[in-house]
Amino acid sequence: MPEYAAFATAFPWFFPLGAFLLGACIGSFLNVCIHRIPAGESVVTPRSHCACGAPIPWYDNIPIVSWFVLRGRARCCGRRFSFRYPFIEMLAAGLFLACWLLFPPSKALCGMLLCSALIGATFIDLDQMIIPDAFTIWLGVAGMLLSCALPSLHGRQHELFIIASVRSGTDGLIGLLVGSGLVLWIALLAESVLKKEAMGFGDVKFVGAIGAFTGWQGAVAAVFGGAIIGTLWFACVLLWQGLFRHPPSAIETSPPKAGAATQPTAAPAPGTPEPAASEPIGFGVHVPFGPMLAAGGLLYFLVGHRWIDAYFAGIAELL
Repeated sequence: MPEYAAFATAFPWFFPLGAFLLGACIGSFLNVCIHRIPAGESVVTPRSHCACGAPIPWYDNIPIVSWFVLRGRARCCGRRFSFRYPFIEMLAAGLFLACWLLFPPSKALCGMLLCSALIGATFIDLDQMIIPDAFTIWLGVAGMLLSCALPSLHGRQHELFIIASVRSGTDGLIGLLVGSGLVLWIALLAESVLKKEAMGFGDVKFVGAIGAFTGWQGAVAAVFGGAIIGTLWFACVLLWQGLFRHPPSAIETSPPKAGAATQPTAAPAPGTPEPAASEPIGFGVHVPFGPMLAAGGLLYFLVGHRWIDAYFAGIAELL
C-alpha cells in the first residue's frame, strides 16, 4: 500500500489522531451498551436522554469534551452525572491509540474490536456480576472469523494467504478451546472443593473469546495474569479496609442512582432503581473475575506477548 505509506509519512499525526477520536466515539457507544444490554434494551433507540426525561442535544453528547464543558452536570436540570462516562471514553480512546501505534493496521483494527469488548464486559461485570453473550459468544465468533480473514492477527502474514488463513484460524480455534476448557476445569475443581459455585459460565466463554483473538498463549496469560492481578487487588483492598475501617464496595456501581443526573451517552430512563448496597470485600464474598481476566488478556495482547510467547517457545524446545 504505497499510497497509505506515503500519506502516513507526510501526515504522521493523522491516523493516530483518527484512532484516538474513533476510540472516544466507540467509548461513548459502550456507555450506552453497558447500561442497556443487561436490561435487554435496544442500544439504538430511544435516543440518549437525561434522567429527567429531556433528550440530550448533540452538542452535549460529544465524547470526553461534554462532561468537562458541562462540569459534570446535565444542562437541562443541573443534576450531576458520573465521571465514569468520560473515563470509559478516554480509556477506549487510549487503547485504540495504543493498538494503532503498536501493530500494523489490520491487527490494530482487530485489537480495537477486542479492546471494545473487554471494556464493555468489564464494566457490565462490575455492575451486574454477569458477562452477556454479546461479549463472549459473539466475540468468540468474531475472533474466529477475523483469524481466518486477517492472518496477521496471529502473526501469519508472511505465508501464502490460504495457508496463513488456515493456520491462523487453527490458532484461534485452539485458543478458544484451551481458554474455555482451562477455566471450565478450574471452575469445576474449585466448586468440588468449596462446595459452591466459584466461577460463572460467562467467565468460561469470556476466556475462550479472548483466546480466539490471542491464541492459547493469550488465553493462559489471561487466566493466570488475571489471577495475579486479582490477588494483588484483593490484598490492597483488605489492607485499605484494615487501615481505614471504611470498606470500599466489592462492586463499583458508578451509574447514577434514581434522581441523579446521567451522562449523555448512557443516561438511564427516569425511575431507574437505586443499586443495591454492596458488601464489604472479604473471604467468601463474590467479586467479579471478568475485569481481571480482561486485564490479563489485554496486557498480553498489547505488550506481554513478546515475553510470554518466548517463554512458552523455550519450554517447547526443552521438551
